[in-house]
Formats: sequence, C-alpha cells, structure tokens
Amino acid sequence: MGWQKTFTLARRSKGCHLVTDEVLAQIDTGLRGVQVGITILLSHTSAALTINENYDRDMDMALDKIVPEDLDWLHTDEGPEASHTKASLIGTSLCLPITDGRLNLGTWQGIYLTEFRHAPHSRRVVATIL
Repeated sequence: MGWQKTFTLARRSKGCHLVTDEVLAQIDTGLRGVQVGITILLSHTSAALTINENYDRDMDMALDKIVPEDLDWLHTDEGPEASHTKASLIGTSLCLPITDGRLNLGTWQGIYLTEFRHAPHSRRVVATIL
C-alpha cells in the first residue's frame, strides 16, 4: 500500500542547505516496514533537491559559476531568473531506495535543498512511498 505526505521545509535564503533530518522527521511514519523506494518532489521551479556529501560548501559557488545571475535574462519578473535554469539542471525530485524501513543513502550522502532565490522561502515537498 502506498503512503504520501505533503509538508513544508523551513524558510531558507539562497544557498545549499542540508535537509536530511528535516525530511526524515516528516517521512518517518511512512518508512516503517517499507522495503522499496520513495519519490520526493519539490513543488517549485526556483529551488531544487539533490544528494551530495553531508558537508559540501562549494555547491552554491559552483552553480553560480555555471549559471551566473548577471546574464542578460529575459524573464526578470522576480529578479534575474538564473533560479529556473539552475532548478532544471539540478532537478526538483529524488528517487531513493528504502531498505529495512530506512533511506538507503551512502555513508556521507545527505539530502540538500538548493535554494536559488536570495529572499528566504519556505518550500513545499510531496513524499510518496510505494
């Protein structure tokens, strides 16, 4: 039987934020007894989810070099729209294995919210466990 929950991550400004514990606190009930997998969707186009080393402080800097905010962006209703391009490159969902009721991540892996807006935003997440 499937399980699904929608929840909101805390407000954060631009940067790469380790949110593994925050996500686990929300999905703990759904993980119990599950042996298959989870899909986690971030319901936004100006932020992304990714798996990275638990302590990686270079990601935000590298993304700014790859997709600089000072390009001649055409879509500027909410400021320079590097955020949509970055979100497309990184992705807004994760598909993760579950083993014995726990996320089966590597030793140093964690779930990151990559927030591309300078102003703090709270972000809605939909977790689906099958």
